[in-house]
Amino acid sequence: MRRMFSALPQSSRFAFYRWMVDCDPEPDLRLELKIAETKEELEACFSILHDAYVASGFMEPDPSGMRITIYHALPTTTTLCAKYDGRVVGTISMIREGVFGFPLQSIFDLTAVRAKEGNIAEISALAVHPEFRKTGGAILFPLMKFMREYCSEYFDTRHLVIAVNPEKIELYEALLFFDRLQAHVVDKYDFANGAPAVGATLDLKFAADIFRRCYGGRSLRKNLHKYFFMLRLENIKWPKRRYFTTNDPVMTPELLDYFFNKKSPVLERLDDRKKALLWSIYNLYEYRSVLPMLSGPTQDTHPLRRHQRYSIRCPGQIEFGEGTEAKLFVLEVIEISFSGFQAQCKLDLPLQKAGVATIELGGQERSCITATAVRQRDTETGVFYGFKIDEPDAVWRACVSALEMGQTHQDLT
Repeated sequence: MRRMFSALPQSSRFAFYRWMVDCDPEPDLRLELKIAETKEELEACFSILHDAYVASGFMEPDPSGMRITIYHALPTTTTLCAKYDGRVVGTISMIREGVFGFPLQSIFDLTAVRAKEGNIAEISALAVHPEFRKTGGAILFPLMKFMREYCSEYFDTRHLVIAVNPEKIELYEALLFFDRLQAHVVDKYDFANGAPAVGATLDLKFAADIFRRCYGGRSLRKNLHKYFFMLRLENIKWPKRRYFTTNDPVMTPELLDYFFNKKSPVLERLDDRKKALLWSIYNLYEYRSVLPMLSGPTQDTHPLRRHQRYSIRCPGQIEFGEGTEAKLFVLEVIEISFSGFQAQCKLDLPLQKAGVATIELGGQERSCITATAVRQRDTETGVFYGFKIDEPDAVWRACVSALEMGQTHQDLT
């Protein structure tokens, strides 16, 4: 049957995959979708992932019974979990570009994706508990929907990239419209125990229109356009945010030590460069005792910025002049520090001229500061400006201090 199916034209195979879609618009309320943030949730996610990877030949069994990678330790990685009756039954991770890049960039060229601008996230570590794999997507589709919405609305991500086994790539192409990064299959992917892999990408900027053209007009349980882009699931528990930040870090010193030192020697295996980069990320006193010591000199490490920058996505405006001469420009702020910020503007801004900027840092957090655009960067998707702040106000200071001192996303609330 498998050989006969593979002999069909691609259009017929894709049509069959789409005919098999069954997405429940009202999942059982015992299903809960949330960020994995507790020790128990993370341990269950890593255990389900371990068993799935071992069964597929993507890794050798680990004494810990878990699949734990250095990417899970980064604040730019978010792991989601699906819980049924309080028990973790599915997981997926989103890895936004951080100090270690992406796992798949070791074998796949992302130049074409980067040229389109917008942040990239690698979708990885997808696994569903064996007891729930034959339930017609009852766990998988809600988990994928949560991932899509989180990436678009919370993770400030435009491009999704994946590295999957060649046997699975047509599911992503047919159902989710991923495009291959390159035509040929990579024979050995070290991140998956040397198994073959195919890379693919999806541009979320155009995804809704593509899904509408294919699934529009289908019945509700067959319509992935309505399911992914129009429906709101009560099962999804969104993280609470005081500020419009784009990351939801969960690794306290205790969790970092438990998973990456005690359960698996992930930190110990890093080279000095990666150890130094990890120290630059977790630069609070509380993390010192759990981070790995360098074995050699650190001359080759990059110095830290005088003021650390933090990823954020929030609206703002800047006004130049007064009275009838005043000119107002709308901004979209994407990065802040104690001394400045970076923002996109659809109109040309004057450089080296001070203005009054009002930035909405959070739902109840508005900062009013004097700022000067000191540099301009033109891209295919817009014009970005770097601003210098004369003197941050109390709201701005509180926001940056919270980002600087917080260990996890819960600290910011």
